[in-house]
Amino acid sequence: MDLRQLRNFVTVAEQSSFTRAARILGVAQPAVSTAIKKLETELGLVLLHRQDKRVQLTAEGQELLPHAKEILSRVELAESAMTRLQQLGRGEVRIALPGMIGSYYFPALLMAFHHRYPELKLSLIEAGTREIQSMIERDEIDIGIVIDGDAQTTLETIPLTKEEMIVACSLDHPLAELESVNFEDFMEHELVMFKRGYYHRERMDQLAKAHNLEPQLAFETNLIELIRSIVRQGFAITTVLKMVVENDPQIKAISFEEPLFMDLHVAWKRGRALTQADRTFLDFLLEQRDTEKSL
Repeated sequence: MDLRQLRNFVTVAEQSSFTRAARILGVAQPAVSTAIKKLETELGLVLLHRQDKRVQLTAEGQELLPHAKEILSRVELAESAMTRLQQLGRGEVRIALPGMIGSYYFPALLMAFHHRYPELKLSLIEAGTREIQSMIERDEIDIGIVIDGDAQTTLETIPLTKEEMIVACSLDHPLAELESVNFEDFMEHELVMFKRGYYHRERMDQLAKAHNLEPQLAFETNLIELIRSIVRQGFAITTVLKMVVENDPQIKAISFEEPLFMDLHVAWKRGRALTQADRTFLDFLLEQRDTEKSL
């Protein structure tokens, strides 16, 4: 039983006609008839009833048909995967990043990658980590940066970096005099936070629930610069990755008494073959990670 025989069989079964099947397959009708006759001989079964110009499946043919379709489908997927692996020339990596990471951790990395591989195109999307996970599963992106919260069963992940979540407030805010802030004190002040669907907002909501506290939410926005502006002017405080505010002279960054960290992972769909372009980008990220660790 070979693939050509199965392809002929499936096409005839779907068309109920040797003539139409031959036309679709681009071969002479006798070649189709011969291929199926050989398949029936090898199996020792009659697969098709030939009545005048109509062709119908026997019970044995009906049993074989879904298996044959599955085999051909898997072969097509394998061929497609191998083609993707050869196509560095496809030249595009679709990446999704959380807002904070995309704005403050990745710009230098992305420019360095573009400088090394100018023939490759990077298509960037900003989204919350939960949406990024869904986009990977739907094959809408190739690679995403996610926060390692719950165990991922549908994604392959590799640790990228760990970043501290800190309290950010204006220089004249009462908390600015402290070296560290406990979670209860943080929750007593008006907050500006990301909208739901972003990991750091979910983390705060989880902690608030665990401490039986109600967040004093004054503003909700996913715009990083708006959050920074609100904090600078003393309208509210927030918690962000340290990298977002550590170089801002108008914002005080304070650690929590029990330090909080985000573990960032690079992720792709489990079982999905990465293109050569995807693999090149992934290898570059891990190379940069290892370089930072060695410094």
